[in-house]
Order: sequence, then C-alpha cells, then structure tokens
Amino acid sequence: MELPLVVGVDGSEPSLRAVDWATDEAALRGVPLRLVYASLWERYEGAALAEGVGRPSEQVMADNIVEAAARRAHRRAPEAKVSTDVLPDDAASVLLNEAHTAAALVVGSRGRGGLAELLLGSVSLTVAGRAACPVIVLRGNQDNQARTGTHRRVVLGVGDGPRTTEVTRFAFEEAETRKAALDAVRAWRCPAYESTDDPLLAGEPARLHEQRAAEILDSALSKAAAEHPAVALRRRTAEGSVRRVLLDASDGADLLVVGVRRHHGLAGLRLGRVAHTLLHHSACPVAVVPQRG
Repeated sequence: MELPLVVGVDGSEPSLRAVDWATDEAALRGVPLRLVYASLWERYEGAALAEGVGRPSEQVMADNIVEAAARRAHRRAPEAKVSTDVLPDDAASVLLNEAHTAAALVVGSRGRGGLAELLLGSVSLTVAGRAACPVIVLRGNQDNQARTGTHRRVVLGVGDGPRTTEVTRFAFEEAETRKAALDAVRAWRCPAYESTDDPLLAGEPARLHEQRAAEILDSALSKAAAEHPAVALRRRTAEGSVRRVLLDASDGADLLVVGVRRHHGLAGLRLGRVAHTLLHHSACPVAVVPQRG
C-alpha cells in the first residue's frame, strides 16, 4: 500500500499553502494525499451529549475545514487521491501519530493560533522534532502562494559520514522525482587556535579542514550517487557556520534537506540549533529527516 503525504489543516493561510504544496507533491510522486484536522470537541463535550443536541459548532467547523481543503486540492489536481479525517486529539499528537503511516508530513509555518510575530508555530516545531517520518515545513513564501519545482534545485546539508544514510537517500529521491539538480553542501571552519601569524603558513590549517570536508562529502554521497545516476550532483564545501552556509544555500532552492538524529532513550527526536535556525529562517521549504544513531 502506498504511504500518503499527510497535511495538517486548520483553515489558516499557512495550512492552505501546505495543502497546495502537498497536492503538487503528491501528484509528482504519484501517492495519495491525506488531510487531517485535530479537534478536541468530542473529548470535552462527549459523543452522547453531541447526539442529544445536534452537531456542535466545533464539529461543523472541523468538517467544513477539511471539506474546503479537499475541494482546494481537487481543483489544483483533479486526478489526486484525497482523503480527509477529523481526529479527536491535539494537533501535535494527531500529526505525530499519523507519521507512523505517512511517506512524509507537510505542515505550514504557523497555524490558526500563531501570532504574527512568531517565526514558527509550536506545533510545527514539535512535529519536526519528534516525527517518525520526514517532515516538510513550508518556509519562504510570503505572498500566500505555493510553488513546487520553480528552481529545479534541491539542497542537502551533509552531516558526518556514514550516519547520514536516511537524509542522503531522501534528498536524492526528491531531486530525481523533481528532475532537479542536487547541491550537497558541507560547511567547515578553521578553529582560531590553529591560525598563525606567518603568511606562508596561514592557509595550511584551512586547507586541511576544507580537504576533510570534501572527504566527508564523498563518503556520505558515494552510495546514493551510484543508486541515482540520473541526478545531477554538485558537491560544495563552504567555510563558515553550518547555519549561515545552509541559510545562504536555501536562497533559490525548491527544498532544503537536513537530518536530525534520534537519540536512544529519548521520546522522539530533538532539534539541534542548526535545524531550529533553518526552520525559522530558511528561504525555501525545509525537509527534516530523522536519522538513527
């Protein structure tokens, strides 16, 4: 059975952009689209009470929201296989549960409860940090428009060596599906204590760190590159902080792919500073891919 793309909807503009983007993605991948709305009305009012007084306003609103989102998806892609559901739990719990049977989760940057000054809503951060499947957070569109595949460029932030299998595979598959180039980027820095005042030696520590970054790139990419020979792969090392290098690379990209590591003994994933910064400031959608190890 094909796993669906799952979108959390709540009627807000960010969630409607997520529906548009995910509809295009589902059509591109040829997978079903599942739209879910989290509602706690049954928990607090009770099904028996609801039957006695007619449909509560919260249930009516929930049904209207998912039905409107489904109509929007069908208008955008009439051939799309769309299903909807209203689930009795809070938004983060609903999406984290859906993640176990989803190809990926797609969420907007903020929901209906988000304040304008917040850069990213708490639900999006929680889901990106703990979901069992890749989570794509829509960033970079400030005009209420969703655009898929405009630049034909996917960016992969490469972490350390062989433990990047999941994120690397996801990035290659995304690039291949989109017929896009894949820019694999590894940041490096020369620690201050390795610098020297002698101009003849000043470049040597930096050269060694750059060479090591290139070796890590090759090690992380070699297997996936062989499995996806049609993908135009561009390797790049860049001096600077990981956050700044990847934020710069997100400009003019269709998707930025990064990994977060699952720590044994913790409930789900925890976002590090790099992923947290990218989710707040990236110029394009960000895919956060869980890694083991």
